[in-house]
Amino acid sequence: MHRRFVRRCAAVILAALAVASPVQADDIAARWQEVCSSCHGPVGHSEQPEVPSIGGQPVLFTAIQLFLFREGRRTGTPLSDAMTEAARQVSDSDLRAFAEFIAKLPPPPPAEGPVDEVRFRRGMGIAAERRCAVCHNPDYSGREQMARLAGQREDYLVRSLSQYRAGRRVGAQAAMLEAVAGLNDEQIADLAHMLAHWPKR
Repeated sequence: MHRRFVRRCAAVILAALAVASPVQADDIAARWQEVCSSCHGPVGHSEQPEVPSIGGQPVLFTAIQLFLFREGRRTGTPLSDAMTEAARQVSDSDLRAFAEFIAKLPPPPPAEGPVDEVRFRRGMGIAAERRCAVCHNPDYSGREQMARLAGQREDYLVRSLSQYRAGRRVGAQAAMLEAVAGLNDEQIADLAHMLAHWPKR
């Protein structure tokens, strides 16, 4: 059921992206600063625990997430209620404009702090075994409806991957459930550590 719903979302959003009337960039920038920046950061680089950095995310990926929030289908995050309420009044044209605005924000840099080389290498091995780069690109920059993972907050990645493993996360459910199936908590943590620090400095 979730898989059919996400496919339906993608079809609706692609249609909206194609026909929605343009929204003034200044209006979107002002609304970003007013509504979004306090949690996601002024340029989309989050400093809030378990709140994702969203700068540089692919347009379609962001549009789908906003659509899911608007429809009340994204739950189980620290900001679920706030995001659902904020997205409730978002029109298709605004949804498109926000997604395009976010895609143009600078991608987050690799996580600060030291890299645990052993965990980084283990994470690389897991990513290679699970073929993460096939969907998310070899540099983990994301594409189409697949998220950018490089530089994402480590704690957010751990929570998201754990939700996919438990079948509690809507969006690309079957593919992600298969990708993380059988991973234990330590492996998920290593994979998140590697992605958060990618590319290794």
